[in-house]
Amino acid sequence: MFCIQCEQTTNTPEMHGCAFRGNCGKTPETSDLQDVLVAMLESLAARALTAEAEGIDISKTALFVPRAFFSTLTNVNFDPIRITAYIHEAEAMRDELAAAGAKRPDHPLADFSVKGLCASALPAACREASLRREEPNADIAGLRLLALYGLKGTAAYLEHAAALDLRDAKLERRVLEHLARIGSPEAGAEALLADALEIGHLNLDVMAALEKANTTSFGDPFPAQVNTAPVKGKCILVSGHDLRDLKLILEQTEGKGINVYTNGELLPAHAYPELRKYPHLVGNYGSAWYKQQTEFAEFPGPIVMTTNCILDPNPGHYADRIYTRNMVGWPGCTHLDTDDFSVVIEKALEMPGFAADEPKRTVTTGFGRAVLEGAADTVLKLVGEKTLRHVFLVGGCDGARSSRSYYADFVEQVPADCLILTLACGKYRFNQKALGHVGGLPRLLDVGQCNDAYAAVRLAVLLAEKAGCGVNDLPLTLVLSWFEQKAIAILLTLLALGVKGMYIGPTLPAFLTPNLVKTLVDAYDLHVVSTPEADLKAILG
Repeated sequence: MFCIQCEQTTNTPEMHGCAFRGNCGKTPETSDLQDVLVAMLESLAARALTAEAEGIDISKTALFVPRAFFSTLTNVNFDPIRITAYIHEAEAMRDELAAAGAKRPDHPLADFSVKGLCASALPAACREASLRREEPNADIAGLRLLALYGLKGTAAYLEHAAALDLRDAKLERRVLEHLARIGSPEAGAEALLADALEIGHLNLDVMAALEKANTTSFGDPFPAQVNTAPVKGKCILVSGHDLRDLKLILEQTEGKGINVYTNGELLPAHAYPELRKYPHLVGNYGSAWYKQQTEFAEFPGPIVMTTNCILDPNPGHYADRIYTRNMVGWPGCTHLDTDDFSVVIEKALEMPGFAADEPKRTVTTGFGRAVLEGAADTVLKLVGEKTLRHVFLVGGCDGARSSRSYYADFVEQVPADCLILTLACGKYRFNQKALGHVGGLPRLLDVGQCNDAYAAVRLAVLLAEKAGCGVNDLPLTLVLSWFEQKAIAILLTLLALGVKGMYIGPTLPAFLTPNLVKTLVDAYDLHVVSTPEADLKAILG
């Protein structure tokens, strides 16, 4: 086992990367199987490109690759049986393309195969498959991982869009092209860095497609106050990122006396008109993903995990009432392969639910792209009047490390004449705080899920256009918390757009070598967060 893809990875002088068991709970078997799956997907992507050149239809492959790739992200699929099934499906799909006339690609994994290997032998194949791990040049290895992990995040967003029936053949092909190139042995540092930045541009286009899928399906989000206190009655909790699954559950529970709650990255669902119209979508329960073993254990109903962020349910003794969907998996938990949630509804009716209403508490979400762009002139006017001094984007992934208290402390210390945008689950550190208003605007604006970074990017571009300057000339600073591969994809997008002066933490990715960090610092003025006091002084002067 070797895994170094997330912020919680072991990174000490004695051990660089998780080698015996992932800090996420991933076993060596699961980790090695994921390496094999990534290698098989690289091989499949390369074969698909030669197939397309021969006029062979690759639409099935282009849909499958992002979905299977998504299953290798942090805290998504821990089930070796299902990962093994993806491996065999990928190889079979590659063989079908070859049988249809696709030429053998010039790729180091063109003939990679696991046929005839028993399940226990599959993990050993990762030693052959994982070219990145054996790379003797640490900088080249780090760049391969930067591109690989960024592409994983991009593939996840593309799969979210596909789940809403929005497919774009050009975007799907670009994912295949990058995946086929990542393991190329002749690629040097300059080419790999350029490829990573191109993945950033690709991710921007994918986030735009996902936003279109979301707004076409559910309407434009607009600000909503969301109840965060339990409501008396039977209940179902829906976590992850998938708005489609939430809609299906709301439809199937209508009139059954069951309240539906969101959790984690689904808090912004309350801002979409086609979701908030359901009166039994009563609120948001709990907070960021890393607290679920306590919060889920206390929830008196079944839980549906729609996408990434699952943790081991056994410490909280709720494995018998958590249901996984899509790419998510945990050994022994019930996986739902269809859109029928009747088993979840039956479990909700069996369980006690909340015994009483608790005093209502609310947070506000829903400051999506349309709302932000509508406020652009007001923001510029306030800046011109010197009523608004600076805009901060403080958000990203949350995690368990105590150093992440930095973000709450930072927000508390931001001066009252500054505006704060936030997104993703990092907002749970401070979204309950009453920060008041500046120039008539709420000082804290929840933009939405992690992929709604697109809305913040579009706002920055619009402000720069209206002000007749570059994005880096705006009184705008990004203070980002990263955890997993979706955050890496967003970071690459921001770098590809030339955004400078970002602060990132609580640590830099462990797969970036000192040379690579220096390259990014020199080119983009990238900072590792220090203390709120020091960073605010450096930003505001």
